[in-house]
Parts: sequence; structure tokens; C-alpha cells
Amino acid sequence: VKEAMREGFSFFGLKPYTEDMFPVFEKINDSLWRQLEQGVLTFDELVKHRWNLIFKELEIDFDGSKFEEYFREKLFYSAVPEDGAEDLLKYLSSKYTLCVASNGPYEQQMNRLRIGKMRDYFSYCFISSQIGAQKPGRQFFDHCFSILRENGFPELTPEEVIIIGDSISSDISGGIDYGMHTCLYQKNAIPEQSDSGADYVVNSLSEIKNIL
Repeated sequence: VKEAMREGFSFFGLKPYTEDMFPVFEKINDSLWRQLEQGVLTFDELVKHRWNLIFKELEIDFDGSKFEEYFREKLFYSAVPEDGAEDLLKYLSSKYTLCVASNGPYEQQMNRLRIGKMRDYFSYCFISSQIGAQKPGRQFFDHCFSILRENGFPELTPEEVIIIGDSISSDISGGIDYGMHTCLYQKNAIPEQSDSGADYVVNSLSEIKNIL
């Protein structure tokens, strides 16, 4: 995201990107995604409003819709692996069936997995835009479990599954409500989010090997 902002601001001749602009993106983007998770906003509405709201707060006079198109194209071809991600996937895939559970555009998410050379570690990819429901909603997880039960896991229960994610509102809350075990990946501890309710909280991906 930071690279897309830096390059995009330069490409369109906007004022130079500075690091203090990123928290503005995070605040507005996170708020919109929470609304999407709650079912009060569609993905099309999210992308329609996102950059207009960000530019308004940054006092940049530019067409947010035009920048959104550029931004999503950049993200489509962007894959910056998290430290330890591939090593963890190699370890987990030798012991468990791995599934992707993601909110977002299907083709973008799948392309980023392929670019990051991580697609082959996952047996199933559950993406909200294909399912027609978002995490943390039960409909999303109902679909996931239905597919898994039809494909070799007929008696699968939520208690046999752990969801690992970095979002308290979609991953952890959704997992808890559905009866799954939960693991919060919080690279940088956020004091006000210390009571996530997750079964496990890790600050590095390598710690997950001690759990699974």
C-alpha cells in the first residue's frame, strides 16, 4: 500500500507521499472494511468512496475514483511476503490441510498468492467475493465448512479447525462466534486490542510452530 501511494502520488503529480499519510489511509480503510464486515457496505461502495475520503482528509484535490483504479491495479500485482510466511506454510502444509479465508476481490487475492509463490500450499481458497458473504458472518464459514465436508471431511466440526489471522473484527471474532480455535497474529502489539479473546496471540509467525 505504501509503495502504491508513493508511486501513485508521483505518477499523478500530487504532493509527495510522506509516512504520516499512511495512518490516514489505515484509519479510513479499516473503517470501511469494518462496515463491509458488518454488512452495511458493499465492496463496490467501499472502492467508490475510499480514496475520495482519504484525499479529503489529506487535503488533496484529485479524483478518488481515478486513483482507486490505479491503486487496485498496483495491489493486483503486489505481493510482499511477511517474514517467515513461506517457512511456516511449508511446516503447516506437511501436517494439516490449509485453507485461505479472505475478504476481498477473488482474482486479486489469488494473483497475489501466485506472485508470492504461496498458492500451492493451500488446498482450498475461500474468498468473499466468490462466496457472496464476508467474514465474520456465519454464512461465510457455513460455505467453507460445507465445501470441506463435501470433499473428504464429512464429520468436520469447528472445534477441529483453527483460524489464524491479523484482524480481530473479522478473523478472531468470526472464529470465536463459529466455535473455532483462534490465533491472532499481531506483529506490533496494540495495547487497546490486548483483550481480543483469541486462544493464542503471537507476534511472529514462527511462534505458530509452537502451537501447531
